[in-house]
Amino acid sequence: MSHPHRLRQAIDAAGTTPLIGVFDMFSASVAARHYDGMFVSGFGFAASHYGLPDIGFIAWPDIIAFVQRLRLSFPRQHLLVDIDDGYVDPETACHVVQSLEAIGASGVILEDQKRPRRCGHVDGKQVLPLEEYLEKLDMVLAARRELVVVARTDATEEDEILRRAKALAATDADVVLVDGVRSVERIRTVRRVIGDKPLLFNQIAGGTSPRLSLSELSDLGVDVAIYSTPCLFAAQTAIDQALSKLKEADGRLPRTGPDTVGVAECLALLEKNISRHHEHVPA
Repeated sequence: MSHPHRLRQAIDAAGTTPLIGVFDMFSASVAARHYDGMFVSGFGFAASHYGLPDIGFIAWPDIIAFVQRLRLSFPRQHLLVDIDDGYVDPETACHVVQSLEAIGASGVILEDQKRPRRCGHVDGKQVLPLEEYLEKLDMVLAARRELVVVARTDATEEDEILRRAKALAATDADVVLVDGVRSVERIRTVRRVIGDKPLLFNQIAGGTSPRLSLSELSDLGVDVAIYSTPCLFAAQTAIDQALSKLKEADGRLPRTGPDTVGVAECLALLEKNISRHHEHVPA
């Protein structure tokens, strides 16, 4: 069974399928212990790979190389990849989509922002004319074989959000995402507007969207939930706290114990990435 087909099955199943945002191979190694699906977050990748905010710095060869490493170590995980606006022009978007499908990605998210782009949960976003985005989306859909394609709008005005959501639902895209949605009522409205088309919801700590559980999202008719930054923000918090404690202890490392990680625990986590690669993967 192909990776895109497996993701479609998860989307079609009852309830809301969670996909956890990872920003590097190590965060993915930890996430794989808890969840079956990963989301290659543009926010997290820009922070990890470049040390920069998610405002358009990502180069598509870097994303492809990262996804290839992920797939080798995690042969059974769902891998949904944020490709921003397809890296500007439609031809590049098609090339990226075909490359990602060839190396085992499960799906991609293509947004309708124009440059300079912004994180979906901050102010200042600008969107392409709808017809221009739909033309790019149609080219991407024609270029993929099985890859799941999520059509995303970053519109912010109520009428324009609903106009675009309805237009995206009428395409052959597999899933619709309205990013930065600000209320439960707006989720309900989008759900009605897109009909039977699967709906994706993006949660980010400190973002503009309400904090909702998977059961609450399921009741709202949301089929997929991406959690963009839990690993990244947890890493920032933990590293900052660990180094503050090290400084307070005059450089003396803490004792290892049942609730801490030392050499053995870290190696055990990483060695699983080798064993997964060598295990037989069912067709």
